[in-house]
Amino acid sequence: MSGEGADNQRGGALSRLRSEFGFIQGNFLLLMASWLVVDFFAELPGTYFPLYVKALGGTAASLGIIGAAEMVARGLMQIPGGYIADRYGRKWIIMTMTALAGLSRIVYIFAPTWEWIVLGAAVMGFTGIYAPALEALIADSLPPERRGMGFGIVRLIGSVSTTPSPLIAGFLYLRIGLIPTMRLSYGLAAVGFFVAAALRTRLVETLERPERIDVAEMAASYPVSLKESVGIWRLVPRDAFTLFVSQVLTMFTVGMFLPVFTLFMVEDLGITEFQLSLIMASMFVTMIVFALPTGKLIDMVGKKWPLLASYVFWAAAVPLFLWGDFWRLILAMTLIGVLQVLISSAGAAWTADLVASEHRGRVNGSSGFFTMMAMSLGQLLGGWIYDNVSHTLPFTLQIVFMVPPFLIILLWTREVRGRPGEALKPSGG
Repeated sequence: MSGEGADNQRGGALSRLRSEFGFIQGNFLLLMASWLVVDFFAELPGTYFPLYVKALGGTAASLGIIGAAEMVARGLMQIPGGYIADRYGRKWIIMTMTALAGLSRIVYIFAPTWEWIVLGAAVMGFTGIYAPALEALIADSLPPERRGMGFGIVRLIGSVSTTPSPLIAGFLYLRIGLIPTMRLSYGLAAVGFFVAAALRTRLVETLERPERIDVAEMAASYPVSLKESVGIWRLVPRDAFTLFVSQVLTMFTVGMFLPVFTLFMVEDLGITEFQLSLIMASMFVTMIVFALPTGKLIDMVGKKWPLLASYVFWAAAVPLFLWGDFWRLILAMTLIGVLQVLISSAGAAWTADLVASEHRGRVNGSSGFFTMMAMSLGQLLGGWIYDNVSHTLPFTLQIVFMVPPFLIILLWTREVRGRPGEALKPSGG
């Protein structure tokens, strides 16, 4: 090949890369950098968290209570968080609460009993008030035709940074034991949040005319924000509301699974603590492999069918989990990794397509409130069932409870390409 031909080929490849990934700049690039830091450190304690709670005197029901405490606190903050994001702006609440999330890990480091973890979970949940602002900032920073890819990259960054975490946690477990590993991991997590908060001070506000911050007014605005965040569903397309209902049902079902799946693998399936770290890492590896192709697929074929496919993968993972050995569990976690990418990327991109920018904070806040309340109920129920009824029932019920959200999406949503908030008729008529 001539020099000129090779140069043309390289120029064409660079042009395609710029066309495909040129949207990664500004706020989105800064958020990617901060996620790489915070997700790696925050995930370190995750692998052995249920075993840590049990070592501090807890049970499966205790895990359900801890999870519910975090979700209730986080849920209560979503509605004012959405109101604040749409009124006072996105940037300041994101960087402030990121730093406070680091401080909340201190309770986990020094907790003498599992009851102290409940307090730490509630504080950590409170810092989730910035989640609607974060979702709104991401949507504001992505061109509509790249939202599937953009949210896929969000999943990719989280997976890349968290993939080594279970393996490092497993190594530490073998060297220094469970409790020292967990206390060290939470200390590192606190540092990670502080570094991410520093990076996020460089974000650029995307709300056009944010009002001046008034703490007293914000504190008094909860009833107003509650009313507006419930009423916001009358201002968005019906399909946005239908999608929201399916998400609430989905998060309730996921909640039943979360508190007990680690205990089930160790106590019922005989998985060793180090094998557990490998199984968890397999999920993150899968998310790395599928994040970008899934995002590209969503941009090409739409959001509805990839979202429906996630429920099929979910149904296939349950029996692999129930009758799992090491390799079946690797396969199950691979399927869970794929479905997580599908649900999060397609769902977030679809909502961003349907909801206009000025409504995104309140929509994300209202959705976050109800989905987290549903998840908290699911965690309480899953932990109670595991302790008092059956270790397998929280898993078999997954197949039953995933059917309604699947049918809701299949039968009562339609995907129409168009400008955000204009493609379909508002749900209020």
